[in-house]
Amino acid sequence: MTTKRTACGRCGTKYTVTSEEDYLEAVGAHRDAHAVWDRLNPIERDGLASILRTLLSAPDLAAELLALADRQRQAGGGSR
Repeated sequence: MTTKRTACGRCGTKYTVTSEEDYLEAVGAHRDAHAVWDRLNPIERDGLASILRTLLSAPDLAAELLALADRQRQAGGGSR
């Protein structure tokens, strides 16, 4: 596959990929993102976007939160 440019028919997001594998990965992830987004109401969308902005800008925080969640689950699911 040579370099291929593609755009989402729903939102117009544009991708440039250089392999079939990259294309399938990008399109699949984008399709899944639309599916999740479509299930959320406007308040949930704002909350999710806020959480993702915080976590994606701080990978160490994301890792610690996941570790905390795992410890809580192993300890019986308590919130404190």
